[in-house]
Amino acid sequence: MAQPLPSLSVQPARPADYAEISELTVRVYVDGELGSAGYVPELADVAGRASRADLLVVRDDDGRIVGSVALVLAGDFGEVTSSDDEAAFRMLVVDPSARGRGVGELLVTACLERARAAGKRRMVISTDPRMTVAHRLYRRLGFTRLPERDWSPMSGIQLLVYALDL
Repeated sequence: MAQPLPSLSVQPARPADYAEISELTVRVYVDGELGSAGYVPELADVAGRASRADLLVVRDDDGRIVGSVALVLAGDFGEVTSSDDEAAFRMLVVDPSARGRGVGELLVTACLERARAAGKRRMVISTDPRMTVAHRLYRRLGFTRLPERDWSPMSGIQLLVYALDL
């Protein structure tokens, strides 16, 4: 079992982090077969995400980014949100070398705390059916499925929706 990373904390990403976040996000999705080749440009566009979401990162003791997420408190980048009372997060990634050490949970918990602080009443996320490890984390944190809101961004891609009342 992987050892916990000491003194983990979530921090806002800086523009100097964008290339590292891009590499990590693309690598996790491509190596995990979680996104099509057509999705790679969006995964790699960290500056574009940063203009529409709050980018959060977790670093290891050497300063290397081992996790990242885009928290959407307003706007259409959340895609799955249906009202101003809802927040979303997208592109949650954890470096394979840091899995099992609480990085994903720390990022999700930070998103929940920031959404509550912003006055949001619900976190709504969409996820690929193949992301079973993430689904276990979401259920453990209290998210429930909203199958009536499942959706398809394009032909051949069906996304599951989970929500947590804040």
